[in-house]
Amino acid sequence: MNDGTITLPWLVIRQDDNGNRYRVGRYATRAEAQKIADSLDGRGHKQLYWVERIGQNGIK
Repeated sequence: MNDGTITLPWLVIRQDDNGNRYRVGRYATRAEAQKIADSLDGRGHKQLYWVERIGQNGIK
């Protein structure tokens, strides 16, 4: 990218007990996003965390 912008195409998504979904953060690489999702998931709460790329499943 020549214009100095940073692309963060990977999202960590959280779903709570009621099925509500939230964006937790945006990351440059899938590995970085997965590391965050795994660390949050390992806390033992009932929330579900996963990684999606922007543009998948209608997310923009």
